[in-house]
Amino acid sequence: MTTTITLPATAPFDFAASLRFLRRFPATAGEQQLTEQSLTKALRAGGQTMVARLTAADQGLRCDLHADQPLTEQAVAAAADRLSFYLSLTDDLTPFYAIGKQDLPFALVMDHLYGYHQVKFPSPLENLVWAILCQRVPMAVATKAKDALVSHVGNRLSFDGAEYAAFPDLDQLLALPADLLTAFARNSTKGERLHACLRAWAEVDEHFLRTAPYDEVKDFLRGLPGIGPWSASFILIRGLGRMDEAPMDRELVRSAARVYGRQLSEDELRGLAGRYGSWQGYWAHYLRA
Repeated sequence: MTTTITLPATAPFDFAASLRFLRRFPATAGEQQLTEQSLTKALRAGGQTMVARLTAADQGLRCDLHADQPLTEQAVAAAADRLSFYLSLTDDLTPFYAIGKQDLPFALVMDHLYGYHQVKFPSPLENLVWAILCQRVPMAVATKAKDALVSHVGNRLSFDGAEYAAFPDLDQLLALPADLLTAFARNSTKGERLHACLRAWAEVDEHFLRTAPYDEVKDFLRGLPGIGPWSASFILIRGLGRMDEAPMDRELVRSAARVYGRQLSEDELRGLAGRYGSWQGYWAHYLRA
């Protein structure tokens, strides 16, 4: 059963740039099918599992939602919101680009990525779980733990000759006991942190996380077990699209050195980021991308 909707995008928007980013994003590698023109992936929305196929359309994306059962209006609306947020379709990059044009080394990066709207994690909840699983372990170990969690919950659908699995929603994750989370993470501390974080997450609304004052959301994240400054910044930018700050980490230092042609001190990096105001998270993400 298929439901087709349109997801508007704020211009400039280049879906091909989103697809190029996803091909290089290791945290979700293998979870979707990518072609030169389309993205196909499973998701949970409104309590239902579905597969979404996204292709470019005039002024946005065409979205075909496939499910084994008829999708409710609530599920379709939730899917539209989730996918639009995931691909940052409503981000108006015009002010960001106006600043970037005055930063000549960065302007070359901006021209290369023109129309790229940040691809976030599919949901901030998934970003939270990943932030804990990937702490102090190689990427492959974190991926194996996440795959085990997704496989256990199920949420599988076959479509067009391939099988897709959606990341669990909050209710499904809350139903998992701490010892099972520990088994997936292969680490008792991470299992306990996941269990506690999920319960704290259930006490807030995602709308609050997306829209509340930046410092309030940052304080909430910093208060979660196992979420330190780096993880909080990671979730703010990559899960919630909160671009108010740029994380001063080693990856940014390396990326900035390539673009600006020399090693920059932290003070110099902060000065550059400060030029971008509330867009400095986008500046940092473009440097990495």
